[in-house]
Amino acid sequence: MKISNPYANFVLKIYPMKRTYLLFFLLLLVNVLPSRAVEPLKREFRGAWIQAVNGQFIGMSTSEMKQTLTTQLNALQRAGINVVIFQVRPEADALYMSYYEPWSRYLTGEQGLAPNPYWDPLQWMIDECHRRGMELHAWINPYRAKTKGTETLGLKHPYKKNPERFVEYDGMLIFNPAIQENRDYICTIVTDIVKRYDVDGLHIDDYFYPYPVPGLEFDDEAAFRADTRGFADKGDWRRDNVNLLIEQLHRTIRGVKPWVKFGISPFGIYRNQKNDPEGSLTNGLQNYDDLYADILLWIDKGWVDYTIPQLYWEIGHKAADYETLVAWWAKYATGRPLFVGQDVMRTVKAADPGEPARHQQARKMELQRSYTSIGGSCQWPASAVAENVGGYASALEKEYHRWLALQPEFPFIDDKAPKKVAKLEVIWTDEGPVLCWTAPKHKTEMDRAVKYVVYCFAKGEKIDLDDATKIVGLTQSSFFPLVYQGGEMKYTYVVTALDRLHNESKPQKAKIKL
Repeated sequence: MKISNPYANFVLKIYPMKRTYLLFFLLLLVNVLPSRAVEPLKREFRGAWIQAVNGQFIGMSTSEMKQTLTTQLNALQRAGINVVIFQVRPEADALYMSYYEPWSRYLTGEQGLAPNPYWDPLQWMIDECHRRGMELHAWINPYRAKTKGTETLGLKHPYKKNPERFVEYDGMLIFNPAIQENRDYICTIVTDIVKRYDVDGLHIDDYFYPYPVPGLEFDDEAAFRADTRGFADKGDWRRDNVNLLIEQLHRTIRGVKPWVKFGISPFGIYRNQKNDPEGSLTNGLQNYDDLYADILLWIDKGWVDYTIPQLYWEIGHKAADYETLVAWWAKYATGRPLFVGQDVMRTVKAADPGEPARHQQARKMELQRSYTSIGGSCQWPASAVAENVGGYASALEKEYHRWLALQPEFPFIDDKAPKKVAKLEVIWTDEGPVLCWTAPKHKTEMDRAVKYVVYCFAKGEKIDLDDATKIVGLTQSSFFPLVYQGGEMKYTYVVTALDRLHNESKPQKAKIKL
């Protein structure tokens, strides 16, 4: 990340096809950056999904997987990513040490087989992300208990104990959403993760009731007849089953660690306009009707803390136009922080309708940021960002994420800022000057300072903490190395404290000659 500041380089060093193919090739060669300046944003959600269910880690040794993840995290850090959403439970299994479920085959190649040499990927990722100033959100699939490719279940798999609580569908096993014991069990898993690990968020993707397969019925008729709960329509009953889980998950997370955010990335279409006058002008699968996921209700009820609809299509897509969907979500899903899920590969493979020599990243980012109700984006998949496909990561680094950004605030959870830091001063060491301060006192975990923002202003510059270009560091430490410049340069350094929900303290200032 390039920062227009005399200390930036030093700080970054110490912290750690036929026609279609031809078009794609040409798009990779052109300059993908916008011609106009990009406004620096002080706060923005800049996420990336790291998935396991695609099998990218299967067969890797512990050292190989750590190296792969390290490479991805370093690339994401350079690209300005500040939130990593890491898949830790693809199919009632675990990429962490679980007391309830078996080790994932997506980690070791065999469900139930522990990694050797032993390590805990979730804990390792938390440590590595926090060290880089990123949040880590643990991503689980609540209902899916077996994917098509899994042939053998581990001894600890919940199906082994209670097979009657599952539905077989299209080669998969699904926790029956109608059964309260299943909702309780899923909440037990979430409680275990949130209680034992210092995660910043708990994340669910778009898999609720399974994606429908033509001619194949989801066999829950017996459960429906046994307890309709007053619903005459099975679709309404199924939606209520999911509603009950989402509400229970919300209460569960708040009860364990109220600062842990609960986020959902639903399928990109809520309803088509042909089914609902207030739906989007699209023609595709629907959250509400096909997956029985009423995401707008969850937002309105305050059961989710953020939403990232997966708007993976291209601008100009006939069935699901990106531009249409961005506008729809920006209008209807504003009750909680809203971010946009971007498909990196689709974006760089599609030409900008207005500038065919360029791909669609610039136009998509422009559209996203044109709505005040959209507070950022999340990139899918993280590996494509790390590989800089189509120059995507370069554009993030040099333009859209050029300046460091704090994450959005979540005032409906907590809006009380920590106290300001004390004893801000420069200590001279053998390695050069170091800006040091004392962490503010706190009474509760919600008030504790977990990160610090360092601003730098040249002599005579107005102290404006809304100016993102003046942020030179985000650190967990209570010190920040500086660069001696001969003793003639005068600066005002400002340090603020951030709590777990990114509330910012009042500033502490120090005038320094370097």
